[in-house]
Amino acid sequence: MGTKSKLEYIWLDGYKPTQSLRSKTKIIENFSGKLQDAPMWSFDGSSTEQAPGGSSDLLLKPVAIFDDPARKNGYLVMTEVLNSDGTPHDTNGRATIKDEDEDFWFGFEQEYCIWDTEHHAPIGFPPAGYPPPQGPYYCSVGAMNAIGREIVEEHLDLCLDAGINVEGINAEVMMGQWEFQCFAKGAKKAGDHTWVARYLLERTAERHGYAIEWEPKPVQGDWNGSGMHANFSNTLLRTCGSQAVYEQICKAFEPRIAEHIAVYGAGNERRLTGKHETQSIDKFSYGVSDRGASIRIPIATVENGWKGWLEDRRPASNADPYKVAGVIVETVSAASKNVKS
Repeated sequence: MGTKSKLEYIWLDGYKPTQSLRSKTKIIENFSGKLQDAPMWSFDGSSTEQAPGGSSDLLLKPVAIFDDPARKNGYLVMTEVLNSDGTPHDTNGRATIKDEDEDFWFGFEQEYCIWDTEHHAPIGFPPAGYPPPQGPYYCSVGAMNAIGREIVEEHLDLCLDAGINVEGINAEVMMGQWEFQCFAKGAKKAGDHTWVARYLLERTAERHGYAIEWEPKPVQGDWNGSGMHANFSNTLLRTCGSQAVYEQICKAFEPRIAEHIAVYGAGNERRLTGKHETQSIDKFSYGVSDRGASIRIPIATVENGWKGWLEDRRPASNADPYKVAGVIVETVSAASKNVKS
């Protein structure tokens, strides 16, 4: 008898306004570990808000594969949801990304809260009331401030062992809030890495008896929200060496505020208030090193002679990185064609 492998097929469901992760395990004998050898599979779309009960079969098309270091002979298979005729399902944000040549590079800064489901608050918050005001928690150390590190470190190791390109982690501004950063060359690939990293984070927290809260404003009041800042570039931004070109690209975002905000996460209006390092949801601005702007021009880009990347600070922590990448690619591609250097 050959070796039997566990392939965890991961997909996004049809829940609104925020899609959730779903997964199930397929056992394959003598699996090669290669994406092309992961077969198409199916699932009951009527149980995920993606199909009626009378015609519920939907397809899972493997698009990325990673080792699953937490399981013996395990693999993590990210998939796209297709209709039974093989066309993309309307919940399939990945299929809408127009970056076939992988000219776009993306780095997502994924913030989240480790959530105490018993007390309905971030881990470390007292059972009633609030901890001391934020200030000492960002990039902190010590049991008074850095709460949940064992989960964060376990998740980081799992991601690195899986081959997910996580480039860093840090404790965030609110107690119980953390961040990891995922980077990839190719918009679809960046989404794949970020979604599978999210999946592993959910599973790691589950093992410790906690949940992950992706809401953009999980605690009301004078507490930071959670975002998923999108750092992006294409060949033009990486090579132009022109402040004027950068400003033209930034200005191209302003007429499309509504289009971007529509896919930047449900409930984002509670986070994008103009406070706590955000610009108001209905306004647009850009600036060098300005964390209160809609789009920040990193100082590293300027110091490198206007060759580098931009950061859209508006996407919320619960936004779909596929849809965020898709709309940014669309806006920047159109603007790049019209650039006057």
